[in-house]
Amino acid sequence: IHLSKSDSSTSLGEMPFTAHLAELRTCILHSLIGVVLGTILAYNWVEAIFALLTEPLRDSFGKMELIGTGPTEAFMCKLRVAIGSGVILSIPYTFYQLWKFIAPGLLPKEKKFALPFVALSSGFFLLGVAFCFVAVLPLAFHFFSEEFVSINVSPAIRIGEYFEFVVKMVLVFGVVFELPMFCYFLSKFGFVSNAFLRKYFRHFVLGIFVVAGVFSPPDIVSQMLLAVPLLVVYALCLGITTWVEKEKAKTASEKPREN
Repeated sequence: IHLSKSDSSTSLGEMPFTAHLAELRTCILHSLIGVVLGTILAYNWVEAIFALLTEPLRDSFGKMELIGTGPTEAFMCKLRVAIGSGVILSIPYTFYQLWKFIAPGLLPKEKKFALPFVALSSGFFLLGVAFCFVAVLPLAFHFFSEEFVSINVSPAIRIGEYFEFVVKMVLVFGVVFELPMFCYFLSKFGFVSNAFLRKYFRHFVLGIFVVAGVFSPPDIVSQMLLAVPLLVVYALCLGITTWVEKEKAKTASEKPREN
């Protein structure tokens, strides 16, 4: 039986698997279109974004030279910066598309969380980006600059390698800061429990250091700069699930009184 999207009784579980794939494909396509439009918009100001992104490096390294080692490296670097900026600019639209995909599987009373979901998701992502740029990158570059000084070497840094490092770190921190918000909704809808997070504590800690090793450059400082916030986020998720479960228990205990 085919169920249209407009049918109010439609749920994610009632839709056929092919319909799930079609919905997912549509959401991904629309999200990519948003990224492309954001990239085009960002490319118009890519020189200003470039200057902004190099400030943490120049503040820490002082007099140093940014170099390109190939004829296309400047253009590819500008394109990489524009794409990363396009991803950030299109974040609210991307989360809106994600909500449209999961909304058919929610109850009517749960669908009212659409605006808070999009707003909080976007806000937490941007907060992670800002935290990385303001706090993490200056600390990392200060450490790296002192390492050059310790061996009496003048740095000449490739722009391609630099922006690959910066874009990866910024986007990863944006995703990391999403976890408490997603944990809240997953706990509220009963998909994640505090007992589950506590039971697999050691597995989560091991996974955090694996993720830090995979998504950060191959040096211990960058890995710790990612692993420590992840551990803090995990602790925050424990607190969030505890609070949500207490609120759900309180609501459940008050219902008989109302009846």
